[in-house]
Amino acid sequence: MENKEKLNWLVNIFPGLLERLQPTDSGKWGKLNAIQMVEHLCASLRQASGKEVKVLLTPAEHLERLRAFMLSEKPFKENTKNSEMPEDPIPAINLSMQEAISELKMELKDFIAYYQLNPQQKLMNPFFGELDFDEWIHLLHKHTMHHARQFALID
Repeated sequence: MENKEKLNWLVNIFPGLLERLQPTDSGKWGKLNAIQMVEHLCASLRQASGKEVKVLLTPAEHLERLRAFMLSEKPFKENTKNSEMPEDPIPAINLSMQEAISELKMELKDFIAYYQLNPQQKLMNPFFGELDFDEWIHLLHKHTMHHARQFALID
């Protein structure tokens, strides 16, 4: 799939799929409920737009292998651990699913706007290193597909 199609998924398709969910719906795996999952994705977008600055957590000797996986079409495994997340999910901030989806849409717009102003910029992802716009699109698409499968929004 081309990045143009992945960006279309992120901006136009995925938010609509989220509207099927109730805030407390649980996924097929993991501890996040639906609203917490959307807020988790918002945090990823804040990293991708430079709002939340991160440092690299991956040891140098593992970075090339992890980047190769990230850039592949292989999906994240169920129950993939994220060392940046607490064992028990933090309570939701948004009061409704619609508010969380609106926040996601805003973060997507800010992500795109950031790279329109800074097309050559690379921003740090704590697991995969510095990523440019196209790499972030690929990762965000992979990440949202993972959570879409988790919540049975796609097969």
